Amino acid sequence: MKPVTRIHSRTAVLLDENIDTDRIIPARFLTTTERAGLGKFCFNDWRYRQDGSDNPDFPLNKPEAKGCSILVAGRNFGCGSSREHAPWALLDYSIQAVLCSEIADIFRGNALKNGLLAIVLDEAEHRWLLKNPGVELSIDVREQAIELPDGGRIRFQLEPFARHCLLNGVDQLGFLLQHNDAITHYEHQQEKAA
Repeated sequence: MKPVTRIHSRTAVLLDENIDTDRIIPARFLTTTERAGLGKFCFNDWRYRQDGSDNPDFPLNKPEAKGCSILVAGRNFGCGSSREHAPWALLDYSIQAVLCSEIADIFRGNALKNGLLAIVLDEAEHRWLLKNPGVELSIDVREQAIELPDGGRIRFQLEPFARHCLLNGVDQLGFLLQHNDAITHYEHQQEKAA
């Protein structure tokens, strides 16, 4: 996992509420444990027409959404099943952050563990971002702040361990492996004491 310290991008907006993990990546694409390549299936049933061509009505297919790595979504994003493939697909699709007033807990945990910022905002901040697609934002993970174009800031909270892992580019296993010597030493001490 790469360190996530700062994200600068325009926003793309999906106004729909209750976007579940099956919408993010349909179950029929969950046949792999590889992360690479899942982006082509992200929002598959919205992004493409029956014939496989791009759906021009899907907001992320519009020219103004191209290159955006910050997604502002309607409330209750990531509800549904707990599939970890959903944040993998978003990351592979080049989404680096999801901003919303309500994000499903399991999705948010999976996202943060995999390097996808899932940021919960208050209702007023969320409404403003929904009404202003394409606004340019800078997200500072260390400061836990989103910088607005007018110089204003939106504060957000991350669980300290998740923030540490994001800033250092490690997942939970990587964090434990960094402390392997101390763990081994502790285990030896316990064996001696027994």
